[in-house]
Amino acid sequence: MDKEEILARSRRERVDEGAKNAENHGMKIGIICFLAVLVFLMAFNFFTGQQNDALVAVFWAYVAAEAFPRYRFSKEKSLLVTTIAGGLLAVANLATYVISVVE
Repeated sequence: MDKEEILARSRRERVDEGAKNAENHGMKIGIICFLAVLVFLMAFNFFTGQQNDALVAVFWAYVAAEAFPRYRFSKEKSLLVTTIAGGLLAVANLATYVISVVE
């Protein structure tokens, strides 16, 4: 393939590498902020004697949701285990939270 053919193929794909890079960078920053707020809230709840079940459910749901598309792409068994375990833990923590609130 010559240079012009590669450039033409890239234009047809309409994938802007700069936008994709910015999106990936934004996701990384978003994940860091999410985890920072999550850790703060969990510590605050711990020191004030409140439950963390809802927050833990959100965390595990996020872990499962992030692992699943990566598993579909790579077919790595560890990502499948992460997806299943994260989903089960999210449901279990959510159920624990709902039960404690309803009681």
